[in-house]
Amino acid sequence: MIPVLAVGLSGGIGSGKSTVARALASRGATIVDADLIAREVCRPGMPAFDALVAEFGTGILSGDGEVDRKKLASLVFGNREMLDALNAITHPEIGAVLIGRREALDHTGGVGVFDIPLLSADHKKILRLDVVVVVDCPGEVAVSRIMSARSMTREEAEARLAAQISRTERLSLADYVLDNSGTVDRLSREVERLWHWLLQWSR
Repeated sequence: MIPVLAVGLSGGIGSGKSTVARALASRGATIVDADLIAREVCRPGMPAFDALVAEFGTGILSGDGEVDRKKLASLVFGNREMLDALNAITHPEIGAVLIGRREALDHTGGVGVFDIPLLSADHKKILRLDVVVVVDCPGEVAVSRIMSARSMTREEAEARLAAQISRTERLSLADYVLDNSGTVDRLSREVERLWHWLLQWSR
């Protein structure tokens, strides 16, 4: 059996990480998206759901009884204590699912990409990641993208960036840095270069 090449993919909000993940998927990579898993573990009937309502109240729920991520985000971002409480509830649940997905990919061959915005050294160890790829751009570029794509004010965009790990910390984990400070065409070329690097690395 051929082992999978396990790739950690990280990048701050506004970096274009999700665009890179989609491009890698189109080339045949299997994507494990931590953001999608975060949604799954917060659905009614899941352990994190009851804990979130107990911690933050029913005001975080939408009309259909689901966790309203925008309401929750507006509550916790900019408030370190609340953000820590949110992470304490959701991160263990997300981590357990990620470990299960990693085990399912063992010996499947190919490239498995773990798309994790807050990827850490612990993730690299626990998920047995072979390489870490960081999608990077200057902070000002990220802020402009966030404001445009999410209709946020500058203050809101900067608060989102500040709530994540620092750019320096993220880059310190990188085996490969993909620069996404330029155009869409340039990003396409950078992804193609990354894909060839991954294929060569796995041989």
